[in-house]
Amino acid sequence: MPQYRIREVAELLGVSDDTARRWTEAGALPAARDGAGRLVVDGAALAAFAVRTAAGAAPDATGVARSARNRFAGLVTRVLVDGVMAQVEMQCGPHRVVSLMSREAAEELGLQPGSRATAVVKATTVVVETAAGEQA
Repeated sequence: MPQYRIREVAELLGVSDDTARRWTEAGALPAARDGAGRLVVDGAALAAFAVRTAAGAAPDATGVARSARNRFAGLVTRVLVDGVMAQVEMQCGPHRVVSLMSREAAEELGLQPGSRATAVVKATTVVVETAAGEQA
């Protein structure tokens, strides 16, 4: 089972090292000491914690039910319009999301840098990678 040092925990959860350390000190995130005396978190415990503490999906003001579960609330950071297409870039927490859509759709939505928006992702293919030499 993989173990993660506090710095790695913080990176994976998108928080500061201090926040991750406070969670372990408060007992919210179980941690132990490795052979060198460093504070580490078990991978399975970290995964469970991430699921428990994840922010819920962005609220849907329309009240429409959708099959897409991957909703990322964020801010539009860039809109490139060329001919009939538009490229819209968003910052959703630590994630950059890029969408290609029709120019008409981008204009109807009034998308511009600083606009609040939600990226809804429905994909049939998701590529999963691990670092060389690591076991998932």
